[in-house]
Amino acid sequence: MKLNKIALATVMVMGMASVANAANQGEGKITFTGSIIDAPCSITADSADQSIPLGEVSNVALAANGNTGVSTPKPFSIELKDCVIATAGTKDKVTVTFTGAASSYDADSLGLIGTAEGAYILMSQADGSKVKLNTPTNAQTVKNGSNTLAFTASLKGGGTGATIKPGDFSVPTNFMLNYN
Repeated sequence: MKLNKIALATVMVMGMASVANAANQGEGKITFTGSIIDAPCSITADSADQSIPLGEVSNVALAANGNTGVSTPKPFSIELKDCVIATAGTKDKVTVTFTGAASSYDADSLGLIGTAEGAYILMSQADGSKVKLNTPTNAQTVKNGSNTLAFTASLKGGGTGATIKPGDFSVPTNFMLNYN
């Protein structure tokens, strides 16, 4: 009888040890987000939420040409997938409208947010035309399948009235697609 109690106690202790050992070996949370849109194309997840590093740009480079120097343009894109153009000429062209806080140096461009001063974010389309805030871009033709809407962004000095001050910046912009 005493032997049975010892065996039972041993089994219980071993069971508790294995439960305690497996109690937390890592955990986490996954949240799936997204939306259903009324459009002929889907936007890839990587394009819907991007971060584009413009690098560490010299204040001397921005001060060139009367504080209108421009950094090397950094390409970025909006990737469209699963496009279905049922009828040619119907919703087969798309424009993009970017929104955000305008620069005091160029109201059509994004202003810096952070400790850096005296410059702004200049965006352009693949054809080199300037992207203006709150204004639709030139229309791009959309074909069935996948499409890439290509852009560039660079840092540009604010001009003769600007004092370029080194520091960090983080500039958000939102975009909206419009199919015609």
